[in-house]
Amino acid sequence: MSRVEEFEELRPLLFSIAYRILGSVAEAEDAVQETWLRYDLSPTRPTSTRAFLSATVTRLSIDVLRSARVRREQYIGPWFPEPLLTDPYQDPEHAAELADSLSMASLLLLERLSPLERAVFVLREVFAFGFPDIAAAVGRSEAACRQLAVRARRHMDAGRPRFEADRKEREELAERFFDALKDGDVDGMRQLLAADVQMVADSGGKAPRWAGGIHGIDQMCQMLDQLLWPFLGIGGVVEPRQVNGQPGAVFRDRDGKVVNIWTLDILDGRIQAIRTVSNPDKLGHMGPVADAWALLREAQQARRHMAGPEPTDLATTPVREFERETEQENRT
Repeated sequence: MSRVEEFEELRPLLFSIAYRILGSVAEAEDAVQETWLRYDLSPTRPTSTRAFLSATVTRLSIDVLRSARVRREQYIGPWFPEPLLTDPYQDPEHAAELADSLSMASLLLLERLSPLERAVFVLREVFAFGFPDIAAAVGRSEAACRQLAVRARRHMDAGRPRFEADRKEREELAERFFDALKDGDVDGMRQLLAADVQMVADSGGKAPRWAGGIHGIDQMCQMLDQLLWPFLGIGGVVEPRQVNGQPGAVFRDRDGKVVNIWTLDILDGRIQAIRTVSNPDKLGHMGPVADAWALLREAQQARRHMAGPEPTDLATTPVREFERETEQENRT
C-alpha cells in the first residue's frame, strides 16, 4: 500500500482526534494536512503508520490549542465549538464513547482541561489508545499519562449531568419540538421545555445576538414569536439534523444559505438548553453563509407590518435588546 493510500485510510481517525482536541473543523483539517506533509517528507517508513500519524496530529493539535486558548480568552461573548454534522470516523466497538465525546456539552467540558489532559483523555477514553502510544504522542512518561488521564476523567465526570436521556427518546422529543416550532404551536413547545430553559448564542460579535441570553419558557416563547416565526414567514427554513451527535437543526434562508445552528440539551424529558452558533467564521465549512443582519432586518419589517406597534411591556426584554443591537448595526 502506498503512503497516500495509508494516509487516506487513516484520515477520518486523524480528523476525529484533532477535532476533539481543538473543537474547530478548520483547525483540525489544517492539523491533518500538516500531518500528511510531515509523513510524506519523512525519509523512513514508521513501524506503525497509525501510531506515527496519530502521534503527529496529536502534537500538532496540542500546539494549536495552546495558542488558541489566548484567542478564546479575547473572544466576544460565549465560545462554542464549530458545529459538525457528521463524524467521518466510525468504530462500532467504541460507538458510545465517540458519540458522547462529540456533543457540544462534552466538548465544552474538555475546554476546562489543560491541553495535555485533553489530548490524553481523547486518546485514552475516546479512541482507546494504549498508554505507550499516548506517552509517545504527548512526550510524557506512561506514569505521567496515567495521572493525566485520572485527573481528566475526574474533571469530566464531575461536570456531566447525572442522568442523560436515551438517544431514541431525545430524537423523538426533538422531532416533536421542531414540528411544534415550525407549526407555531406554542402550547406544544411549552410542554417540551424545562421551566428554566436557556438559550445561549455564540456570535463572536459578527452576527445578531441577545444580551445575556434567553432564560425561561416565557422569554423563549417571546423570542420565537418575535424573531423566529417572522424568519420562517420570509422563507426561512428549519432543517432538523444531528449536530455533534445530538439533536439539533440547521437554519437556512430562502436560498439555502446557512444562518445558524442549534443543538438541544435534553434531560429528564425536557429541553434544558439550546446552544446556537451564528458566527459566520464557524459556519463556512457547511456551505455558503447567509447575511444574518439583512435577514433579521427583513424579518423585523415583516413582523411590524403584520403586527403593528409593539406592546410597551416588551421594551426591556432580551428580544428588545436584541433589536436595539440590530438598529445600531444598521446605523454603522
